Amino acid sequence: MSCFGNRVSPDLYQNCCNANTLCEFSGNIEDLVTEPLYVQKVYDAVLFNLQGMKTVQNQHFTPNIPRGHRVRRVLDIRCKRFFNPGNIDDPKNLNLNLNTTISGATFLHNGQGNPIEVVGPDGTFSEKILYADTSECDEKCMGTPIFGTQSIEVTGNVQIFIDLLLCDRNNNEVVFTVCADVNIATNSQPLVLTNFFEICMPSTIDTAFLPRFTEFCNTACETRLATNNFGRDLTIGQNGEISANLIIAICITCVKTFILRFTTS
Repeated sequence: MSCFGNRVSPDLYQNCCNANTLCEFSGNIEDLVTEPLYVQKVYDAVLFNLQGMKTVQNQHFTPNIPRGHRVRRVLDIRCKRFFNPGNIDDPKNLNLNLNTTISGATFLHNGQGNPIEVVGPDGTFSEKILYADTSECDEKCMGTPIFGTQSIEVTGNVQIFIDLLLCDRNNNEVVFTVCADVNIATNSQPLVLTNFFEICMPSTIDTAFLPRFTEFCNTACETRLATNNFGRDLTIGQNGEISANLIIAICITCVKTFILRFTTS
């Protein structure tokens, strides 16, 4: 049984559960009641992908290989972002710092000169309010193009896992996993990626709410041995210490959107 009391299909792990919509319908249309909703609608969006590379020499992995074993081959190499749930400010957390400038429009600022931010799709103050004179394109019932430049500063660590096939003196094979935390960049010397974009802005004249500009990015990482040859890229010490030469790719997907907010029922 799942954590909601629903039966889990046999091909799922026992510690997984099915979502519960908490919605029931009797089948009688007269039982339906509408209610007002505060919703947001995407007016325009752009999607782009960026990639940064990191080479690592002689990266130490733990634990050491057991005595009397040798590496027969590498089975798999995996990479994931480092994240410390007990401290979101941990400098080892893989972090993206976005800096976006706009040409053709202006971010609204308060009296202290700080940009006005409102709650975005991530539940934090991540949406900025934009203003531009859109009257020329409004007369044509069209949006106004604006242009932007974005730089992304990548800092923090990733975790690398290598599955090794070991063999002892009696030719018995065993799968042995080693791991390491690898630093991609520090706050003082971040990995910087830059891109340019064009997006269509809705009217700022014929609207009750000025358009919101929001952006969010997601990261993934891939890694491999530097030359794809474990004989060259893996070094085994006398006591089983293991180090590796790696190439790590940080893949970033970003979405930038203009959001319109309104109520409906």
